[in-house]
Amino acid sequence: METRPPRNLGLDLVRATEAAALAASRFTGLGDLDEPNRAAAEAMVNALNTLDMDGHIVIGEEGRLGAHTALDTGQRVGTGDGPAMDVVVNPIDGRALIANFKTGSLAVAAVAPRGSMWRPAPAVYMDKIIVDREVAGALVPECMNAPAAWTVALVARVKKKAVRDVVVFVLDRPRHRDLIEEVRRAGARILLRSDGDIGGALLAADPKSQVDLLMGIGGASESVIAACAVKALGGSMLARLAPQSAAEREAVAAAGLDTRSILRCDELVASQQIFFAATGITDSLVLSGVRFLGQVAVTESLVLRAETGTRRLIQTEHRLTP
Repeated sequence: METRPPRNLGLDLVRATEAAALAASRFTGLGDLDEPNRAAAEAMVNALNTLDMDGHIVIGEEGRLGAHTALDTGQRVGTGDGPAMDVVVNPIDGRALIANFKTGSLAVAAVAPRGSMWRPAPAVYMDKIIVDREVAGALVPECMNAPAAWTVALVARVKKKAVRDVVVFVLDRPRHRDLIEEVRRAGARILLRSDGDIGGALLAADPKSQVDLLMGIGGASESVIAACAVKALGGSMLARLAPQSAAEREAVAAAGLDTRSILRCDELVASQQIFFAATGITDSLVLSGVRFLGQVAVTESLVLRAETGTRRLIQTEHRLTP
């Protein structure tokens, strides 16, 4: 059994995100939240099972959706003949975006050597801050407890730009009302999205993006997937558990998880041998969505490899079966 991935597994992994994106895209605009995810999960697991790896899903769909799918935690994926890998997936990052044919939805997956990924169960939510490699060295744990305006000013100073030119990605949720008001009072601009936590992380970690940082509470499982991408892009991330209900607080306490502990990328995924893939489902600031052109469908994907810093954009034509 190999212990080290011998090649760029991301180039195989992208087949799984492409399959999920193609399956989900057939449901865009139909108003259904569940059926697209079922189809995407099924397509993704079928593709994952063709990859030469001994994959173990660390964070499954049941934790995110409260329902079982082919991608539940603990499931084995891959042929079993390759390296032992932890696997995290999200067949649809932005389910509501698919239902309403809105921009920003992605299919994503990441792998790293077995035992390297942090397991958040039973936690559901985490508070996080994400920046790109230019700001990475300045993002200190104190930012998690500091006023949002202080962190925004820090980013502006490091990037040598005015605060009014700083763009912050925030999910449009009632829990972020105070955060949004504080950032705007500081003079910075906010890119609000109703969904798409991982897509926001990619924007914040990409030095070529117009987004300077991500702030706010999102999914715990999405945080681990985001950490894979952020680390591969050379950015930085701080995260802390943020239970949003009494039941979640009790479950987190029973599991012995510390809600005060501030985690960095290296603690969320303790390896450089990370492979990350994302495929656009609907158009976004990250990737173009699936396009159906007669007898072919066209996808655009991003493949990252942390160990080498390689970043690939892949456009693929898929022949459609009648």
